[in-house]
Amino acid sequence: MSFENLDLIDELLKAVKELGFIEPTPIQTDAIPEIIGGDRDLVGLAQTGTGKTAAFAIPMIQLIDFDLAHTQGLVICPTRELCMQISDDIKKLCKYVKNSKVVAVYGGASIENQRNQIKRGTQIIVATPGRLLDLINRKIAKLSYVSYLVLDEADEMLNMGFQEDLDAILANTPSTKRTWLFSATMPNEVAKIAKKYMKNPVEITVGKKNSGAENILHVNYIIKERDRYQALKRIIDYYPDIYGLVFCRTRIETQEIAEKLIKDGYSAEALHGDLSQVVRDKVMRRFKTKSIQLLIATDVAARGIDVADITHIINYKLPDEAGNYTHRSGRTARAGKSGISIAIINSREKGKLQFIGKKAGVKFNYAKIPEGYAICEKQLYSMISRLVEVEVDQKEIGRFLTPVYSTLNDLTKEELICKFVSIEFNRFLNYYKDSKDINASLKKKINTDRPVKKDQPQKRSRYGKSKRFFLNSGSMDNLQKGALIRTICSRAGINSQKIGPIEIMREFSFFEVETSVAAKVLKSMKGAKIDGRNIRVQYAENKKPQAKYPKKSS
Repeated sequence: MSFENLDLIDELLKAVKELGFIEPTPIQTDAIPEIIGGDRDLVGLAQTGTGKTAAFAIPMIQLIDFDLAHTQGLVICPTRELCMQISDDIKKLCKYVKNSKVVAVYGGASIENQRNQIKRGTQIIVATPGRLLDLINRKIAKLSYVSYLVLDEADEMLNMGFQEDLDAILANTPSTKRTWLFSATMPNEVAKIAKKYMKNPVEITVGKKNSGAENILHVNYIIKERDRYQALKRIIDYYPDIYGLVFCRTRIETQEIAEKLIKDGYSAEALHGDLSQVVRDKVMRRFKTKSIQLLIATDVAARGIDVADITHIINYKLPDEAGNYTHRSGRTARAGKSGISIAIINSREKGKLQFIGKKAGVKFNYAKIPEGYAICEKQLYSMISRLVEVEVDQKEIGRFLTPVYSTLNDLTKEELICKFVSIEFNRFLNYYKDSKDINASLKKKINTDRPVKKDQPQKRSRYGKSKRFFLNSGSMDNLQKGALIRTICSRAGINSQKIGPIEIMREFSFFEVETSVAAKVLKSMKGAKIDGRNIRVQYAENKKPQAKYPKKSS
């Protein structure tokens, strides 16, 4: 199968060829003809890195009438990184299509610039929900002529609390539009979206539903909690040529681990929601150009990272949801390559690992954290390989070598090799010479096929299993449930399913979270802001809120 067999217009075929696409991927082979030739909605399920963007972008471009200036195609995705990535990909595919205009709409960038681009006319808008809804409310983004709607990474949008925003956005689109939903996983929430927003959709699944790529090796290490950071360092040192992503659960943890690694001499940077857009863009450029080896990231910040050569994914902490693990591991083994996804757990997290493995359809291979000797051996052989492969510019370096030969003349070959190797290698020898085994002892073998009895996520209940919080902001501050959910999830690093009922009153509000994450929520919400306003969160027990606004005298 080639792209020529898909009945694409010449402008698209020319762009596809220029981008180096030779054969369509399985999701593209199935989805493109179905979208172009059919008239139904579509659900496309495929692992990350399998070409989902082109699977909906190519047929959308073919179907849109670019002689008309109004918006006909809309792509909604959860994060600004993914928004920018998708819009860039669509622009490249539109390179030879006359009059084509594509606008990326996301928070953290100038709303005036986005407003001006939309006012000049655009056929395709790629957007995050919050900023798009803002532009709709300002009467700038007009969606009454949208014919094709794409919901990309719909599961993550729900996890981030965008349900209300999606409802409001889609209420502004025609009922006659076609909707295409693409995701790597199909949790119950996404199935509900398909049922709510779509009409008799065609479902295309590449691989097993909710499973990861088959060319990823899933490995887990079991350590004592106090040795977690040391385990991370040993894993990194054991793979000298690592180019990877390290996932943490919260922004604070992400920054702390990045700072520790940098202090210890590793090539690393942090990527999380507290960084400005300028800093985030700079970090991503450095990572994509391999100026840094390790990117320490939260789940939300890593959405949209599309780098073909990532070798390792390290789960410094396991996610709550199996779907998030699938998305994490999907950052490696892209474009048909292989990769390794590593999970570092303590002995109390075995049940959680089993649950994730069963739900994600992967088998974890237990391994021991390497000891010092093995790490030193890997580092030495890697250095020698680089030495053998290095190219020597005899003409340029020759003029410097005469005094070097003279200085080294009295050394034997063996002495010269030992001294040269020691320059690079002494720090590993010194660091690991007295290293101890940090693997936790195993009382019984992990069986990922065994029914899970413990550590499975429980359905929340507001009676006995949840904690109630007070928030000094309410309807008079225009507080929205979606904004509150996103703030809690992003700052505490929890899933929206951990959040219970939310009551927005006139001058204050209440919300509940599962007891297991209550302390984390309380700590993370210190100094928080919602829509630029400072908020205060505390436990609601025995709380008698005072009105912020004095009552008018009669």
